[in-house]
Amino acid sequence: MTSSVREFYDALAADYHLIFPDWDASMARQAAALDGVVRDRLGAGPHRVLDCSCGIGTQAIGLAGVGHRVIGSDLSPAAVARAAVEAAARRVRLPVTVADMRALPFRAAAFDVVVCADNSLAHLLTADDVGTALTGMRRVLRDDGLLMISIRDYDELRATRPASTPPQLSTTAEGRVITFQLWHWHEDGERYDQEYFQLLPVHDDWEVRMRHVTSWALTRGQLNDAVADAGFTHGSWHEPGSSGFYQPVLTARRT
Repeated sequence: MTSSVREFYDALAADYHLIFPDWDASMARQAAALDGVVRDRLGAGPHRVLDCSCGIGTQAIGLAGVGHRVIGSDLSPAAVARAAVEAAARRVRLPVTVADMRALPFRAAAFDVVVCADNSLAHLLTADDVGTALTGMRRVLRDDGLLMISIRDYDELRATRPASTPPQLSTTAEGRVITFQLWHWHEDGERYDQEYFQLLPVHDDWEVRMRHVTSWALTRGQLNDAVADAGFTHGSWHEPGSSGFYQPVLTARRT
């Protein structure tokens, strides 16, 4: 992960909610899905949760809202600052800090659950960086604590190598906002550069905002191996159709 990832999310922080038709509804829906997985594995709680890639708070605010004791951390200072503002506006307690997921500044065994959602792990572009991050997540989990990672379904995407994503629409007071991505695959067939476009209505015209970032299309096998190498056990995948979460979720235990 380089400074370009931080710059990407710093630039996107003010607009990130615009990928959702209704951000608050998405927060509630995602929290319910993740909470369901946590309850199934650890019981009702409340639990101590670290969202180590919290962004502007989509999962962290939702999980705090259903009663968990959540701390949010993220590489992007702008995203973390917005998460704090949005949590306060909803009267949700969410302590936040700026932190690289490869160097989490928390004591050992501080959390029952570590969440790394929204394809965030894919911004780590080498096996060493992924391993460092996962080892750090394991360190801050209590014995038998739960790791939760959500990632795109890259097994299919690696086979088809799409050049773009379908457009996402949301509506503001000024009109509809269109968000889509163009993907440029590297020769290794595993990594790709994203051009992240948002078209915002301005009077009778459009304002185009575009950001760049690179991701690693980790297959389930690669992620299973990385999680096991970091010392986790009982790895299990939860599909969107059963979990209700919009991406596949990998859970594993610190034993």
